Amino acid sequence: MSKIYTEEFKEKVLKECQEIGNVALVARRYEISENTIYGWQRRARKNGSTRQLPQNQIKKAKEMAKRLEKTSTENYQLKKLLAEKELELAILRELRDTADPQ
Repeated sequence: MSKIYTEEFKEKVLKECQEIGNVALVARRYEISENTIYGWQRRARKNGSTRQLPQNQIKKAKEMAKRLEKTSTENYQLKKLLAEKELELAILRELRDTADPQ
């Protein structure tokens, strides 16, 4: 049997869990399953709130996550390429200095 809790109640329970630091104790106090509270905590971490995001915002968030992942991958590849070029330059400078000492 599923109960429907208000957003204010969920936020109150989560705040109390943070203050006390013991989910099991808070769950017993309010006669709620620990798993329910953990689910609320996951949603709060993911969305910044216990409230469900509207579908269009969920779609935007997924799209932004994909763009972030792509940008992170490109950034890693560019850093790797830059490091390789710097190494090549260092080797060429070393060869130049040993071949033509002044």
